[in-house]
Amino acid sequence: MKILYSEIIKTKRTPLRYITFLLPVLFSSAFLWYSSVRSLSVFYIHQAFFEIWTALFVPVMAGLLFGLAANQEENAGGFINMFCNNFERSNLYIGKFIFIALSMQISMIISIFIFGIGFDLILRGNFPWVIYIASFILESIGALSLLSMYMWISFAWGLGASIGFGGFGMLVAALMSTNLGNSIWMYIPWAWPVRLSELPGAYLLFTYQPKIISSGELINQIVSGVIFASLFFIFMIVGGIIWFKRWEGRKMYE
Repeated sequence: MKILYSEIIKTKRTPLRYITFLLPVLFSSAFLWYSSVRSLSVFYIHQAFFEIWTALFVPVMAGLLFGLAANQEENAGGFINMFCNNFERSNLYIGKFIFIALSMQISMIISIFIFGIGFDLILRGNFPWVIYIASFILESIGALSLLSMYMWISFAWGLGASIGFGGFGMLVAALMSTNLGNSIWMYIPWAWPVRLSELPGAYLLFTYQPKIISSGELINQIVSGVIFASLFFIFMIVGGIIWFKRWEGRKMYE
């Protein structure tokens, strides 16, 4: 808890708080307006909502937030504040990861909540909360696996590399959300948040296409995606902790 509290203090006068709380408000409001002026099905709205968030915001936010966090530590005496304290390095690594990961997931919760309330009030429909919650849970599994990679990249190579990987990830995620990724998305980290979050949307089509669910294909895809994402997460977190314990910074400071 002390590590998480210290991370909260560090965000004072940084863009992280604005990104966490302002971005979901802007996104949900814009998407709600778009949905109100177009005649869109509930299924299409769900797919578009998660596709935009996971393909655009998740990789870019991950690259930016982890890069800024590493850059902040570097500017504060060349990581001296991290290396010269009473906390275990593994706890510092995990604490910073948890804080930024929670910030990103809180952003998505805010976005879903605002959009759901607006959907009921403005579009006057029955917002499928259960489907969106299921999509959020699956998105979180995929996103955490992706974030574990960005954590390592940001400290190893810095802000520029982290943002660069964020831009690259956005392009890959966009491609994987199309038919090009149908057979390979389970093996692509940037595809996991997009594809996993979209899968529960199939239940919105159950009345018209029951075979999507009854065939068991949907469950197989969810299980496959979760397994690959979980294994990747374990590998990146464990590997990152082992590396971080031996790491002495990117530069020599006098």
